[in-house]
Amino acid sequence: MAEINWKRKDGAEPMETVERAGVPYLRFPALEETGLVIHGFSTRLGGVSRGCYSSMNLSFTRGDDREAVEENYRRMAAALGVETESLTLTWQTHTVNVRKVTWEDRGKGVSRERDYRDVDGLVTDVPGITLVTFFADCVPLYFLDPVRRAIGLSHSGWRGTAARMGQKTLEKMRAEFGTDPNDVIACVGPSICGDCYEVGKEVAAVFAEEFGPRWEREILRPGVRPGKYQLDLWKANEAVLLEAGITPDHLHVTDICTCCNPDYLYSHRKMGEKRGNLCAFLALKSPFFGQKYL
Repeated sequence: MAEINWKRKDGAEPMETVERAGVPYLRFPALEETGLVIHGFSTRLGGVSRGCYSSMNLSFTRGDDREAVEENYRRMAAALGVETESLTLTWQTHTVNVRKVTWEDRGKGVSRERDYRDVDGLVTDVPGITLVTFFADCVPLYFLDPVRRAIGLSHSGWRGTAARMGQKTLEKMRAEFGTDPNDVIACVGPSICGDCYEVGKEVAAVFAEEFGPRWEREILRPGVRPGKYQLDLWKANEAVLLEAGITPDHLHVTDICTCCNPDYLYSHRKMGEKRGNLCAFLALKSPFFGQKYL
């Protein structure tokens, strides 16, 4: 595997770097150890896109060549060990809308047209469907219910975090599958860290009001520039998930910041509009695999 010198955040949970078929990606040991899911988070490396999209761009909407993006998806699928036809995509617009994915939805966004939009989260209890969400600083949220054998994957930017996307995803899993949040393993994936994410007074005020004094001091701190604040979306999503019923021993937070690692990850804050997109992937394995949670 090509050496990747990640800049990691102290005190967070180390993620693993894996390389298969020439494609490196990140994953959480806590999810991998269950034996119930296939999952990963892409990097910029291992694809065929060029220029500002170099090289593993997974967005069809940023101006990249479609054939290159399709090849990138084929490479990611091969690295993860899933079928390209299983990849099922969100249509993200910074909502807290969560869609239940059925077998009839399988492949929408890559091999088939999507017939939905304004969807920032996906849940399913069907093995053989790979949920896919997009990122370039926003927060990926992974959910595994090992009891009901259900999964969820959501996109949570500052708007989604303030509107408690993590809680909304768990509520959808409870409604559709009977999920108890106390059973769920939840992971906060690679995204912009609090040291890199500067916001103005208006955004800071939203979080101060939503989270209140219990969490405000951990989520917000004064920025270097007057009138600016540093917003910690990792800590904010941790707060959302704990208050929604995730137990502390089932909550795992990344140590990888997208903005700190522009050589390996796309970052909107660092690169602006001229960039590609990363993806999170999560698929439920067949019940016939050997598993820890039986």
